[in-house]
Amino acid sequence: MAELRTLARPYAKAAFAAAQEHKQLAEWSQVLTIAGQVTANKDIRQLLANPGLEEQKKADLILEVVEDGVTEQVRNFFAVLAENRRLTLLPEIAALFNTYRADLERTVDIEVTAAFELTDEQQQKLAQALSKKLERQVSLAASLDKSLIGGVIIRTGDLVIDASVRGKLTKLADALGS
Repeated sequence: MAELRTLARPYAKAAFAAAQEHKQLAEWSQVLTIAGQVTANKDIRQLLANPGLEEQKKADLILEVVEDGVTEQVRNFFAVLAENRRLTLLPEIAALFNTYRADLERTVDIEVTAAFELTDEQQQKLAQALSKKLERQVSLAASLDKSLIGGVIIRTGDLVIDASVRGKLTKLADALGS
């Protein structure tokens, strides 16, 4: 995984620079995200691995699925990816591009897993507190996991805050076992 991300990084930076230069961050993000989802499909991966199909045809097939937001710069970018046989990196390129965009726009997506349904008011208060703490605009997605017993687990990128009863019990068991 780290190796794929390393290979994808220069392409993601180039795409981000082009999108920024033409003030098309949202359009590029949408195209790359859809293309990343398409190329993550195992059947499409097999198609991309087919040596009998021209590389540019592979890029054209992916762009056909995307349709909206495909500018000349996007076509050129996909042509470069195809020429270098890097179309399979699109999921990683899309992820890196969206990370760069979030950093620029000072936004962050946060996943909150709670033991009980969070009300809209609780979600709003949590989003405000996290926005202040992280100094970013927060987009919150809440889910339910009754196995937590109580509390919440908050995830964003590499940051995980485990304030669940299950997490605290696990820490206690580890401390008693050592």
